[in-house]
Amino acid sequence: MENTLGSRIKFLRERAGLTQEDLADELELDRAVISHIENDHRPLRADELLKLARLFNVSSDMLLGIEPLTEVILEKASKKQHPKKAEFRIHVPQKNIRKFKEVLLYILSKVGAKPNIGETVLYKLFYFIDFNYYEKYEEQLIGATYIKNHYGPTPIEFQEIVQQMIQEGELEKVTSTYFQREQKKYLPHRQPNLGLFNAQEVKIIDEVLNKLSDMTARTISEYSHQDVPWIVAADNKPIEYESVFYRTPAYSVRESDAGNISKS
Repeated sequence: MENTLGSRIKFLRERAGLTQEDLADELELDRAVISHIENDHRPLRADELLKLARLFNVSSDMLLGIEPLTEVILEKASKKQHPKKAEFRIHVPQKNIRKFKEVLLYILSKVGAKPNIGETVLYKLFYFIDFNYYEKYEEQLIGATYIKNHYGPTPIEFQEIVQQMIQEGELEKVTSTYFQREQKKYLPHRQPNLGLFNAQEVKIIDEVLNKLSDMTARTISEYSHQDVPWIVAADNKPIEYESVFYRTPAYSVRESDAGNISKS
């Protein structure tokens, strides 16, 4: 990838599975303008920069090249050597990809039909499933990498894995309106493989869904902002799993076998 603003926007657009037409709709611009921006033939306005940063879940500094972009690599069955680049890289093992897919399909099968379950809510459900499980059992359930951004924890692998699932016919992405705002939703095209889960994994997932799946995107984002792992993480950097052991009682799930995440 060339180190220009236009090339970074094109990289992030393609990573998110968007066409130039899709991005034009998001920014309320003509498709030809998007082409000019990606080819560095048209400068980006400040408001457009902020919209793109929010859309791609990156910081403005990352878009401007001040900080490196995070590149996610989904490992194949046969590993290939990748040349080193300046971007921060995350390699996702096959076992994590499989677990991620089945957890997403399980969430969608249980609560995906609720009108509030869009992409932002899904991000936070994944976060609390992963971090609650790690706190309680000191093992990873999905093992995703979560970045701290303005809207709360974001699983950096989400877009790549979802795009792969769409291409393989396992998911369909649709756009709806919720509280007069555009919302990205996902429709599952197959049932989850529950054979990949043990009983305690299903229990943690169900507890999180029972507590949080009725929250709006704004409510669950604000809720995640009070969790210690998010608080102590640096902006736009990975959230450390080990920090989960310093949670406040309101967020801790470690105290009782029944799962200390009663509704508040």
